[in-house]
Amino acid sequence: MGEDVAEESIHTGKNSKHGWRTIMIVENKMLEQARVLLQKYFGYPAFKEGQARVISSLLAGEDTLAIMPTGSGKSVCYQVPSMIFTGVTLVISPLIALMKDQVDGLGGLGIPATFINSSLRNSEVAKRLGLAGQGKYKLIYVAPERLESEAFQELVKTLDVSFVAIDEAHCVSQWGHDFRPSYRRIAQFVAGLAKRPVLGAFTATATEEVKKDIVTLLSLREPKLYVTGFDRKNLFFSVVRGANKKDFVLDYLKNSGQKSGIIYAATRKEVDTLYETLSGKGYRCGRYHAGMSDKERERSQESFIYDDLPVMVATNAFGMGIDKSNVRYVIHYNMTKNMEAYYQEAGRAGRDGEPGECIILFGPQDVLLQKFMIEQSVYSPARKKNEYHKLQTMVDYCHTPRCLRKFILEYFGEEGIFEQCGNCGSCNDDSDLVDITIEAQKIISCVVRMRERFGAGLVAEVLKGTKNKKILQLRFDSLSTYGLMKEYSLQEIKDLINLLNAEGYLYFTEGKFPVVKAGRNAAAVLKQGEKVFQKKRKAKKAERDDSLFEFLRIARKNIAERDKVPPYLVFTDASLREMSETQPGDRQEMLGIKGVGEAKLEKYGEEFLRVIKEYAAAKPERN
Repeated sequence: MGEDVAEESIHTGKNSKHGWRTIMIVENKMLEQARVLLQKYFGYPAFKEGQARVISSLLAGEDTLAIMPTGSGKSVCYQVPSMIFTGVTLVISPLIALMKDQVDGLGGLGIPATFINSSLRNSEVAKRLGLAGQGKYKLIYVAPERLESEAFQELVKTLDVSFVAIDEAHCVSQWGHDFRPSYRRIAQFVAGLAKRPVLGAFTATATEEVKKDIVTLLSLREPKLYVTGFDRKNLFFSVVRGANKKDFVLDYLKNSGQKSGIIYAATRKEVDTLYETLSGKGYRCGRYHAGMSDKERERSQESFIYDDLPVMVATNAFGMGIDKSNVRYVIHYNMTKNMEAYYQEAGRAGRDGEPGECIILFGPQDVLLQKFMIEQSVYSPARKKNEYHKLQTMVDYCHTPRCLRKFILEYFGEEGIFEQCGNCGSCNDDSDLVDITIEAQKIISCVVRMRERFGAGLVAEVLKGTKNKKILQLRFDSLSTYGLMKEYSLQEIKDLINLLNAEGYLYFTEGKFPVVKAGRNAAAVLKQGEKVFQKKRKAKKAERDDSLFEFLRIARKNIAERDKVPPYLVFTDASLREMSETQPGDRQEMLGIKGVGEAKLEKYGEEFLRVIKEYAAAKPERN
């Protein structure tokens, strides 16, 4: 059967056995073609989990929604099909910095791509679109706001657009965490094209509500949905409560060497203060927030991406779409406002598959700060209620003694996977469990005796036995639970209340001023003697020493400076790690390293082979 007939069968033959067989043959051929391109350009012999299904769906002409965690290779899922589709692929991306990084990276692989954004003159935009029409570019990266330009719309109509890939698709939903109104105009733009292209929507995190919004607001037609799991097995999650945050960071950096990491703080002031502290202690770090000039932010970001500055202190204005693959840790100096934001920001660690560490430094003021920010930025009552609900989930995460990875995965709808992951601050904590059943009974009893009408602060004050005006007015000093925990500090009692809430013994009502009530498991503790335990968790510290890896890293940095590209675009840490472990001796063996494609072998292969040979020759001297 000829190729044209086979392609026709995709659209017309689905109701016959012959049609289905034809479809399978065509799809298998296209997927094999995609695998060949993956090996040739990207240097990987096989697709990662989930990539093949997404790519097959797109190549079959199906609208597709792919929810894949950061580091799972979402970009490959639209970059590879773009080389197979006959026309041009438009990639809708939210940040200019991301576009440039992606285009530079593709250029280094030998894949023709360009970007169009506000930094270009109209004449340059027309020139690039004209070259795309001549087949010079397969991918064009654009910001969603650009689609609203009538001039741009007219120019795009001259192109054969086969495929539109929408990155960070959660931005279309007001229930997501990076809502961008311009994303809601994408469907209208697509409807105005001469022929409707295949649509692919990609995001790392999405609740059921956000998934529905993506499908509806982007006008996806009978889309195939693929969720490639939310688990990032290479990331270690932990929460540190009650620590002096500055001392913790200083101690952590002292033990982290020159590893790249991001420290997120909630406010500009906190970023500036921490940046000055670290700089004053001699640490090479950058900072990034909306209060800086464009040039300052760009200079700081580039220094971090190029490994000139190993540490970036930033607000959440930094990072969406940052492609730097060798970030080894992400520390949240303050708790985030919701789990979606946390998992996306934490997920910037270990994008290369190598180990990464994700730490939240929790302090009680974090909750007040996030509530203030919700009040200042959210005006819809329904959305405000939703934001408070999500904030409480983050508080629960920061207090649960159970597996942190399980907590995250269950939030995103993956249940019943495991009880302990073995790679988080809860599962790897070697401290003893402390029986706090008596304390739990005292707290729950106090909540009940206060008729479940007050917040955690007042409950803690009653248990502490303080004599403030409100307690005396309400005669709570006459309750049997008054002063029962006077040996504890108010903060310790509040922490216990939060822990009991996280485990279902108590629960908080939603809103700016939540009320504490007895939870679903309260009766089991009060009447059935169920035990309640608490333990203190520690952050995991693991250092690896690999001399050859360090030599390869130095060589990569020198090459990156020479070629004026970020080091991770030369080779990722994962590729360097595999080189250091297998020590390839020739070009063919080097081609077997994951991430070494034909273009990179030609550009850099000999230089890295030389470093490996020199290391091997000098090894006896080191021993």
